[in-house]
Amino acid sequence: MYIKNHKQSFRDDNEAFLKSRPAEMEMLPAPESEGLLEQYSKDALWHWSAPEFEMYEQNKRRLSYVALVLLAIIVYATFTDNPIMAIVFVLIGIVAYMYSSKEPRILDFRIVPEGILAGNEIYEFENIHSFWIFYDPRYIKVISLHTRSYLTPFVHIPLENEDPVIIRRILLKYIPEIKQDHNLAEMLERFLGI
Repeated sequence: MYIKNHKQSFRDDNEAFLKSRPAEMEMLPAPESEGLLEQYSKDALWHWSAPEFEMYEQNKRRLSYVALVLLAIIVYATFTDNPIMAIVFVLIGIVAYMYSSKEPRILDFRIVPEGILAGNEIYEFENIHSFWIFYDPRYIKVISLHTRSYLTPFVHIPLENEDPVIIRRILLKYIPEIKQDHNLAEMLERFLGI
């Protein structure tokens, strides 16, 4: 409801903001794509392209430690006569290996009055509790969306080289900004480099 009532005032504010910014901050031309991107191309408040996930440099020592831990768990599961546990950890190892060797696709991201487009998915503002921008240029540059989904309560959208201040200003018009902490899974992913 808030979005419908404030859509015109936001567009006026956004147009004034875009006119007042320096010339070197011009928006990218609309990327050519199909599906949701075409549908929302005229209403885009901001858009950019970025890899779908961060690629980490593979550290052979770290990978060997992870492989040894997985192997130890599989051997333990075998000796304790727990074949399901052994199969699960074998599958975890296979999926982790496949995921670590996968090259990220370059996705188009857009902020539109209805939500945030990430490739061919839309995260509607009405389904998002809040957002937080994790920004440390050396390590992390993502928008973290706290969604109403039980399966994926946090969605991370990479910022790549975008200005977080501009994106924050746009998002504040639609959803609240609430500080988030890094969870254990994120810290483990960063430590393992996956």
